[in-house]
Amino acid sequence: MPSRTPTAFSFVFLPSLVLSFVFLQCCTLFPSTAAFLLPSSSLPSTSSDYYSSSSLRRRVALQMQGEGSGTGKSVAGRSFLRSKPIGVGSAAPADVIKNTDLESVVETSDEWIFTRTGISQRRILPSGGQIRGLAATAAARALENAGLEGKDIDVVILATSSPDDLFGDATSVAAAVGATGAVAFDLTAACSGFLFGVVTASQFLHSGCYRHALVVGADALSRWVDWEDRNSCILFGDGAGAVVLTVAEGDADSGVLGFAMHSDGTGQGDLNLQFAKDESQSPPEINAVTPYKGKYNNIAMNGKEVYKFATRKVPTVIEEALANAGLGVEQVDWLLLHQANIRIMDVVADRLGLSKDKILTNLSDYGNTSAGSIPLALDEAVKSGKVKKGDIIACAGFGAGLSWGSAIIRWQG
Repeated sequence: MPSRTPTAFSFVFLPSLVLSFVFLQCCTLFPSTAAFLLPSSSLPSTSSDYYSSSSLRRRVALQMQGEGSGTGKSVAGRSFLRSKPIGVGSAAPADVIKNTDLESVVETSDEWIFTRTGISQRRILPSGGQIRGLAATAAARALENAGLEGKDIDVVILATSSPDDLFGDATSVAAAVGATGAVAFDLTAACSGFLFGVVTASQFLHSGCYRHALVVGADALSRWVDWEDRNSCILFGDGAGAVVLTVAEGDADSGVLGFAMHSDGTGQGDLNLQFAKDESQSPPEINAVTPYKGKYNNIAMNGKEVYKFATRKVPTVIEEALANAGLGVEQVDWLLLHQANIRIMDVVADRLGLSKDKILTNLSDYGNTSAGSIPLALDEAVKSGKVKKGDIIACAGFGAGLSWGSAIIRWQG
């Protein structure tokens, strides 16, 4: 009869199996356990592996232990929103004004403009053109890219500072793409508007309130440009872009990895578009009260101060968003900034320690399209094959308010 005396193998191997099983369960139920028990050599080292949905335990362990220059520890409430971008689209007017065209209007030259801004031309809405038409076209293209229809959308956010209807264009855009069952509203934050809109929509998805969101950035600031001011007329163009967001099934599937947003009204005077009394109209006095008609002035900008603001605040807010996500700069695949000035983009990349090859830009062809600039540039980068699924994009918007913000996006389209 065979002996039933336990061997050294059974004393060592069987308990090891039990302990391994218990350890894996602890990693799942109590993620912090992994940070203290897993050696750093066993942790993933690349951004693609870091976000692989095949191993939630490994991702959580990395967050807790840290990697590279990031803290490794995400900030609750400001990271891993359960929202992900799955479609993008854009639209721009057909009419073009090149730098050389402006030489006959103001004292300037193509070389002077390009070397100071990086802009070669800009698209301009023709007389009678509607920004909501561009917005609707961009939205329809984003829906098509995402493989969804308007009826699938639960919320539409239109980021714009130049609507056709002062009461808002979002409902018109929603109707144009068939999203008649969605709640729709405008968001005004100038050149930060699209980024703020993405974070706002993502909060709705993260909470479980909605499943699909459409965020559109669209502006026609050419309407408010003084075409005799060479410092401002060279900068602005018109355009629109849109992204479709859908619910992410968990942290490992998140497409909004971290974010940070700020504003400082003490700088409002450096960039604004003010309402003013229209002296050409004189309504009658009524009960000792004299109403007055108004209009908007042209864009007013202190270029030097805005430049200093952007180059100071944008690198910092990107680092803040990365820290909230528990990531380091070295894990960023692409840098996508509001398309205002190529010099700002170069300075921000330099201060972050990122190669200029990682900058996504189409500023040369479109100029500053305000809230439309980030999604318009993203659409071209995705369609050209430059941005691929799984890529980490550090986005930042900045502008009037003054306002600025960043979101670390993982593209999932």
